[in-house]
Amino acid sequence: MGFTIEDMLVVGSDRYRMELAAGRQGWSNSISWVLLLEDLTIIQDFSGKELAVTTGLGFRDESSMLRLVQELAAHKASGLIVNTGYYLMDLPASVIAYCDENDLPLLTVPWEIYLADLIKDLSIRIFLQGSTDTQISAALIRAIEQPQAYDRYAPDLLAHFDLDGSFQVALVTTDDLGSMDTVDRRRLSYRMQLYLTGLTHNGHFFYYDSCFVVVLNAMTEAQTAEILTEFSVRVRRKMADRSVYVGISDTVRDIKNLRTAYRRAKAAVRMARTKGLSPVFFADMGVSRLLYMVDDSDLLTSYASEKLGPVLEYDRAHGAEYLKTLEAYLRCGGSIKAMSEELFTHRNTILYRMSAIRRLLDVSLDDPEERLEYRIACMIRQMDDLPQ
Repeated sequence: MGFTIEDMLVVGSDRYRMELAAGRQGWSNSISWVLLLEDLTIIQDFSGKELAVTTGLGFRDESSMLRLVQELAAHKASGLIVNTGYYLMDLPASVIAYCDENDLPLLTVPWEIYLADLIKDLSIRIFLQGSTDTQISAALIRAIEQPQAYDRYAPDLLAHFDLDGSFQVALVTTDDLGSMDTVDRRRLSYRMQLYLTGLTHNGHFFYYDSCFVVVLNAMTEAQTAEILTEFSVRVRRKMADRSVYVGISDTVRDIKNLRTAYRRAKAAVRMARTKGLSPVFFADMGVSRLLYMVDDSDLLTSYASEKLGPVLEYDRAHGAEYLKTLEAYLRCGGSIKAMSEELFTHRNTILYRMSAIRRLLDVSLDDPEERLEYRIACMIRQMDDLPQ
């Protein structure tokens, strides 16, 4: 997850007497670069995850300081370090409150600290961690694509993951992610990572095959659910203009099974996308897990058409709702009373429709196994990403 605010505090608390004054929920924010600023000009060029450092020279009063943190939050900065003790003696209460409310880490270092040394030190650490992250991403992709080639990816991951431990995968995507250019995708990636609070070096975030991938290691499913549910809530609130879909695998053990977790997350995000739900947990998908794991979409489509073809043709030709009636019949276990209540339709009408449906399909629908076949066919029809 890159060099984070937490990492910086570990390094800086003793060396630079660095303290976290506000925005504690953003402790897992990763940092793309460190920039010194004394006015708002260069903030307009921020692409996300920048860490700002200021002496306070251009932000001596409360209103200008508040404007600074508002602009940083709007441009998805990782945080702000303030060199206190000369231009700024104390941080205004309104600034602290804003940073807490918006999860923007606000840190202080005393005036005696030489900022050039601090910026140089942090920049080197960020660069080195960035190179390591690229190496980790490549190794995880190899583990997904070639799980049997353990020797090709394990050496690059041993120092960062418990390879014999548990793994979960989450996939995050949007309607246009695969068609974005590299710059826009990187900006979106930075935003996503800022909303993924609570995850640092027990996880890794990267882009692969039209999705952002989050690999989580040695965490309980309850911890994963909490982190990713909060992430989904933040994304909906902060990115209301964009549909974002999250699918989460169940737990597998051993890095050699990462491919399995990835494929299950892919099934979950596919369901999230087609149903407009987020997040979707693979473990909660029921029998739909089996359908969404099938890669052969032509097989699914032909099976549904084979079973339901006569009913579909009748509905198209007569503007009827026989398929809807059949789905209710299967869902209600054949109970005419339950169907009548669900469809707001008189029982005699339902009996007439079911008699016609049986004739069209040339089945009795009395056999449980027969009903199951048609229930599966109806479920396939509800998979919106398949040809109808």
